[in-house]
Amino acid sequence: MLSHLVYVSNRKPNCTEEEIQKILESCKKNNPALGITGVLLYSGNKFIQLVEGEAKVIMDLYEKIKKDPRHTSPMMISYGPIKEKSFPSWHMGTKNISKNAMEYKTDITSEDKAVFSSILNGKEESGQKVLNLLKKFF
Repeated sequence: MLSHLVYVSNRKPNCTEEEIQKILESCKKNNPALGITGVLLYSGNKFIQLVEGEAKVIMDLYEKIKKDPRHTSPMMISYGPIKEKSFPSWHMGTKNISKNAMEYKTDITSEDKAVFSSILNGKEESGQKVLNLLKKFF
């Protein structure tokens, strides 16, 4: 079953930009064969990642992600079936977000700001809200 998974985690201080590039290269190499697409938002101290694909495949991937030493405290905030992929051609899109204060240079509602704050704090939100908000970053 086609599904999505979103998690948030704490980026370790020793996870450099070079390490981020290694993550993205690994995604580029491995994700096409697995049918995985998605996006990675990161700051100096946080990761938010959405992965899409077959349920078993993304759950297996999440088990590996949880053990990655470049971050701590991964917390799944959204998981469930989807009708279609939100990022069908992105083996892993990426965006660096500010680590201190979020600037919204787009039309974003106060509700969206509250959802994003909840995501960054590891509080669960509805899957559709999370998906809709992540799409706005891309």
